[in-house]
Formats: sequence, C-alpha cells, structure tokens
Amino acid sequence: MDANRPVIKESKNRIRVDYEGKISLKERLLSKVKTFNTWIKVIVNIFRFILMLGVSYVILYPFFARIAGSFMTREDVLDATVSLIPKNFTLDTYKYIIIENHYFEALWHTALVALMCALIQTLVACLIGYGLAKFKFKGNTLIMGAVVFSMIIPHKTLQLAFTQHFTRFDLLTVQSWNMKGIIELIFGSTLELTDSFWPLFLISLCGLAFKNGLYIYLMRQFFKGVPDELEESAYVDGSGVYRTFFQIILPLSIPMMITIFLFSFSWQWTDQFYTSLFWIDDIEKFYMMPDIYRNIPDTLEQYSALAGWDIYSNVIQNTAGILIILPLVIMYLFCQRYLVQGIERSGIVG
Repeated sequence: MDANRPVIKESKNRIRVDYEGKISLKERLLSKVKTFNTWIKVIVNIFRFILMLGVSYVILYPFFARIAGSFMTREDVLDATVSLIPKNFTLDTYKYIIIENHYFEALWHTALVALMCALIQTLVACLIGYGLAKFKFKGNTLIMGAVVFSMIIPHKTLQLAFTQHFTRFDLLTVQSWNMKGIIELIFGSTLELTDSFWPLFLISLCGLAFKNGLYIYLMRQFFKGVPDELEESAYVDGSGVYRTFFQIILPLSIPMMITIFLFSFSWQWTDQFYTSLFWIDDIEKFYMMPDIYRNIPDTLEQYSALAGWDIYSNVIQNTAGILIILPLVIMYLFCQRYLVQGIERSGIVG
C-alpha cells in the first residue's frame, strides 16, 4: 500500500473495529477508567445531576406540598409531624369545593367566556399584526407605539373608564361635551352592559383586552418573517388582499395562532380583574373560576372559629387553585408541541 495514500473514513472505522475485536470488553473498560479525561467526565456528570436534582426539588416541592395538602384533614394540616403523606387520606375538600362552590357551573361559564375571547383576540391579532407588518402607511409606527404602550399601561388605570363606559354604553359619545351617541339618539337611552359577557367580547374585539397588545406584537413579528414573494406571486395569479390573507397567509400561521389562542385562553381563564369589574350584582348567580378560589365552602368554614384556621384556609384555597388550573394542564399536555413551534417562529427567540 502506498504510504502517501490518504486513509479514507471507511478504512479508519474498519481498522478500529478490527483492533477492538481483538481486545476484550473488560480490557477496553479498564483502559478507559485509567484515563484522566474519563474521570473528569464522570465528575462533571455527577455534579450536573446533583445540580439539576436540587433545582428540580426547589421548583417542584411547592407543587407537591400543595397537592399532598389537598388530601389532608384539618388535623393532618395542623399536625407538625405530617409533611407530605397524610395520616387520614380524604377527598372531602374537593367534594365541598365542587358541590358548594358550584365548580362545574363555573367551569362551563369560564370555558365559554375564555373560548370566545380567545377566538376573537386571535383573529384581531392576526388582522392588526398583518396590517402592521405588510402594509406601509402613514401612522404605522404611531399605531405600533400605541400597541406597545397598551402592553405596559396598568389595568387599574382603565378601571374607572371601563366602568363608566359599559355602565352607560353608547357609540361616538363624548360626555365632556354632553354629546349624545348613536344608541341614545335612536333608542332614547344608553345600554347597561355590566353583569354580562358583552364587555369582555367588546374589549377583545377592539384589541384592548388583557395582553392583547402582546398578541398583536407576536403576530406582527411572525408576519414580518413571511417572504413578500409569496404574496406577490398570489397577486400575480389574481388573488386579492383578503383572499391571499385567508387562503395563503393564515394556513401558514396556524402554529402561531394556536400559541396566541393558548395564551389568551389561559389568561382569560384565571382572570380576576375584568370578571370582578364587569360582574357586579350577579356575582352570586353567575359563577366564574375566580369565585371558586375566593369563596370558602360553608361546610369547611365552620372551622373558622377554631385554632389554626389561617393555615387550613390556605390549604382550602390551594385545593381550589389545583381544580382551577387542572383543565389548563390537560390542555397544555395536548398542545405543547404547537406552543413551542409558535414561540420559535415568532421571531422573539433566536
């Protein structure tokens, strides 16, 4: 064989296999154990395992403690010797919360409101985000600045304005000028929209709902990454703006739309600010998920005069919190892949 001839990759692998075939497994393991690099890798792997185990314990222990406490009786909660394993296993806390706090009624109402608001906010975010990303017009930067400003403005700043507006709802009205709106001119009076779904649906439709500015920003970043040549080819083939958007652009943005939908659904599911703001008189008749957390079942509230009530009431609220987030956890298990894909394509992460 020519000494200057290069040894190809297949020849190297064949030589290594022939060499290792002549040495026993025991001898190969001993030779690796004796090397310094092997011990370095072992130490690094052990340190990494201990570090990850400690971080996981710090993060997951509060969840395990709350789940374990939900199956404890009041005596177990106040017993200092009971940590994670209850002495008297019980489901009474779940039973009383589900029955006396109208859990399934609140589940249906919250699911309906969250689903409708999430669908509306996803569609609005797609329309506004596409317009800001693909159309150049005067005021584009100003509108985008308003979207970013809506993300940082405190919600309580809008509390009074929302209350006054939906208590006497009208269109194109200016109260400071004593200018009547369209509804009052036609029907003679304004509309009372509190204690109903309509305020949540309307602010979602106008892009002013909770975190709506973030959804618009995410969709804008996604649409900026869509090649312009794709739309130009559709225009050449005779497609209009709306047909191109609904038949070409939207199918491409399904992972991002699912991400927006999940964010909106989850935040609306656990919302306490808007539900308490718009539902005033019918709070005892129209149950939502925050009511499950705020209200203590009458059967369990009988312990309020006994010692340790503060600790036990926290356990009851933690159990209610578990029941509230359980549907979200189940939904996340099925939609995790779409959520990750949407975040990767949003342009926020590199």
